[in-house]
Amino acid sequence: MAKGDPKKPKGKMTAYAFFVQTCREEHKKKNPEVPVNFAEFSKKCSERWKTMSSKEKSKLDEMAKVDKVRYDREMKDYGPAKGGQKKKDPNAPKRPPSGFFLFCSEFRPQIKSTNPGISIGDVAKKLGEMWNNLSDSEKQPYVSKAAKLKEKYEKDVADKSKGKFDGAKGPAKVARKKVEEEDEEEEQEEEEEEEDE
Repeated sequence: MAKGDPKKPKGKMTAYAFFVQTCREEHKKKNPEVPVNFAEFSKKCSERWKTMSSKEKSKLDEMAKVDKVRYDREMKDYGPAKGGQKKKDPNAPKRPPSGFFLFCSEFRPQIKSTNPGISIGDVAKKLGEMWNNLSDSEKQPYVSKAAKLKEKYEKDVADKSKGKFDGAKGPAKVARKKVEEEDEEEEQEEEEEEEDE
């Protein structure tokens, strides 16, 4: 259930949350074997809360204030600023595109030129349909190109962790260009072999 950072401080509780907690403890003491039906239980708690005097609620309000102080103190010591994400390294290797994205980058201009004024969403739908209609053998060049780019990316990530990576070169573009050049060389070699036969 808990999502995100396990070291993050537990959230602050409201007076009503403290009230529900005490009601639940009371219920467990009175009926330890009976499971709690959450919908009914919360309805009863809500009705009881509405009938409570402000004097009874003030004790719970005080508990909530103390908990807020605890939460604020722990959040101050916790570290990450609001938003919770650490700064992205601008020199980190860029993640490689998938086979589908390589396919999209090749066919997007074609779709836009044949359908001027088409929305971005409709372009994406058309590209998705085109991709799904391709056979595995037709997808293979894009998938293999993506695999090569992924290998290069993983090597760059490993080099970065060792301190060998130079992000100024623009790794993804350089890698993509290199893979495309290698593919063109392979295609030329295949064509030459076919001509020799």
